[in-house]
This record gives sequence, structure tokens and C-alpha cells, in this order.
Amino acid sequence: MNRRSTNWAGNIGFAAERLHEPATVAELQTAVARAAKARALGSGHSFNAVADTPGELVSLARLPRTMELDTAQGTVQVGAGVRYAELAQWLQERGRALHNLGSLPHISVAGSCATATHGSGDANGNLATAVEALELVTAEGDLVRLSRAEHGSEFDGMVVALGALGVVTAMTLRTGPDFDVAQRVYEDLPLEAVEEHFDEITGAAYSVSLFTRWREPVADQVWVKHRVGDPRPAGAEEGFFGAPPARGPRHPVPEMAAENCTEQLGLAGPWSERLPHFRPGSPPSSAGAELQAEYLLPRTAAVAALRALEPLRDRIAAVLQICEIRTIAADELWLSPSYRQDTVGFHFTLVPDTAAVLPVLEQIEERLAPLGAVPHWGKLFTAPPGALLERYSRLPDFAALARRFDPGGKFANDFLRDHVLGGA
Repeated sequence: MNRRSTNWAGNIGFAAERLHEPATVAELQTAVARAAKARALGSGHSFNAVADTPGELVSLARLPRTMELDTAQGTVQVGAGVRYAELAQWLQERGRALHNLGSLPHISVAGSCATATHGSGDANGNLATAVEALELVTAEGDLVRLSRAEHGSEFDGMVVALGALGVVTAMTLRTGPDFDVAQRVYEDLPLEAVEEHFDEITGAAYSVSLFTRWREPVADQVWVKHRVGDPRPAGAEEGFFGAPPARGPRHPVPEMAAENCTEQLGLAGPWSERLPHFRPGSPPSSAGAELQAEYLLPRTAAVAALRALEPLRDRIAAVLQICEIRTIAADELWLSPSYRQDTVGFHFTLVPDTAAVLPVLEQIEERLAPLGAVPHWGKLFTAPPGALLERYSRLPDFAALARRFDPGGKFANDFLRDHVLGGA
């Protein structure tokens, strides 16, 4: 199919003139084998050129939406085109659960894991930490299976791979018993209290997210997702570290309809319907009329990051819809921002004006870089080529892995050469 495509937000126009939409893995193998250059396209929920290619884009949307549960192993094999909303509901109906979900469930499993996308919670690793095996089509069109059981610690370099090793067709995820979650929203938590009690606040429940518009020195909202059966935050019905509970349902962006968000007010329900912020059938956030950026840094630097951004308050607020602050547990995945360190993420949902946004992001990065911040692989950032090579200790190992899987560079693009492969 000949046509020009864009990402979800429309701020990136892909260079490829041809978009393949194979309906079977065999068709995908043929398309990849014949292409001189190729990249996989999932749900398109990226805001930079990570998925771009001068060759041929291969969409996963029409591949079989398979979901197969292995009750003996406690795992589920998922087709690459499946989105988290579909998988979560399917698992819930069978009494199983994933350890976490992202803010919105509309994103694809394969694309989310490939970029280390995450939810929130001090003890919760990013979504890719659930991956036990994957199948992918290599540059020659071969279908290969990679697994933790077979490849050991090297598998940690194969999961968050940014599409550099091949086109993923399926993933096997670890699951656990299902559980219920009760969600409450609290309002107007002073940033002074956040700075003083940051670890207590983020550790008070299974998942905690703080939202601020950077207009005032407050967290406008705190979303607290309590796993039923765990100890409840003290005085949860009356307040949260001095912040009163919201009197009705809330949207993270106050001007938007709360009906698009998951159930609040402490009403317990399935994990699949509480861990995301947005309902599967409702438009997330601004439904594409936005840009996104996120910076992840050691959790121990969270308070320092808040203070570092304080002088930029007015500049951030001028281009901001909402900022979400979340925590993520350490992992062993080579290209994960949480590699061997607990992290905190500062996520910015911004107005859809690239010219206005990029100078502000540059200032944010200047202030957070000394604290060890790295950008989310799928979001906007302004770091120059080579800058990230100094912040990921396993990038040389990953570059060697990519050369082994794709010696001709079929899946490489400018983004990977600039920020990951270092010209390899």
C-alpha cells in the first residue's frame, strides 16, 4: 500500500512511501525479507522518529490478535498487534493479571515493551519486565524465538530493543492471580509536603501518581491506587498527607471530562479497570492533540529534580497540559531507564506546538541532565546525537547484539544511529 503515514499525534510524518499491513506472519516474513530497509509500526503512540525509516513500514495492526494462556507456567502469549486493553480484559475474565498497566490501555503490547513504557508504583517494574519470551522476524525473513530460559542474561538486551533486532510478532508475558484495586484522587497537595515526604507518598499504595500543572507550588491531584488486601493509607477517606479527597470523579487535565477516566471515589474493582487512568473505550487525554515528553532519573533525585525545575515553572506552564510524576522499580533490561536503579519519571503532556515546546524541553533537559535523567525512548527530547551513549552502560553490548541480529542494518534508522548504535 503506497501512502504516507504519521504517528498517533500527527507531529511525525514517516519518510516511508510504502506501508505494509500483513494479515499473517508469513506475509510479514515475505515483506521484511524483500525490503532493503524496514521498521515495525505498532499503535503509533510515539512522538519522535524512533519508528521512522526511509524504506518500508510494516504495520502489526492486522496480524492475528492471538492470546493463549499457559496455566501451568502462568504465562500468556500475545500477538504483537494486541493492545493492553484487549489483553487486560481477556486475562481478567480468566482470573489472571499483569503486574501493571500504563496510564492508557490503548497502546500495543509489543511497542510498549520495546520502548520500556511503564505504569507507576515503587515496587512495579516497567511493562517489559513481564516478558519471558518473544518471537520476531529477522532481516532475512526468518521467524525466531528468544526466551529468558534459553538465552539467560542476554535476553535482557533483547526485550527493550527499539525494533533494532527485527519485527516482533508475539510476546510471552508473566501473569499472576487477579486482584482488585480501589482508586482515590486527592487534591492540592503542597509541593513542600511532596518534597518532605516523597518516599512515604509514593510508597503509600500499589500505584501512586502525582499531577501538577506547574502553575502553583502544588500537586493539583494525587491518584492513589490501593490494592485490596494491602494495608490502606492511614486516614485515606479523610485526606492524604494533608490533601483532601476529591468530592467527585476527576480527569488529570481539569478542563476535560472525568467520564473518560477509570472509576474513582474508593470503589473497588478489577485491576484491569483501575490501574490505567483512562477507560479503554474513551479517548485518552487530548486524543492526539498533544505532544509528550518524559524524563526518568534515579528515584533518590526526585526532590532535587522538583527543585531544579522550580525556576522554569512559568515557562513549563505556558506549554503544558499536565505533568505526571511516577515511580518505577529497578530492572535488569539493558536499554531500560530503570536499569539497576529505582527511578522516577517526570512526564509532560504538552500543547501541540512543536516550535513552542522544544525550547522548553531543552531547558528542562539542561536542568535534569546533571541528576542523571534520560528521556523515554518514544517521547520528544532534544538531546544531541551521542548524548545518551554516556548514560547507558550497556549500549555497547546492545550495539554488538544488534550487529549480530542485523549485520546489514535493515532495521537501523537515523534515530538508532544517533542515540543508540553510535554509528555502528
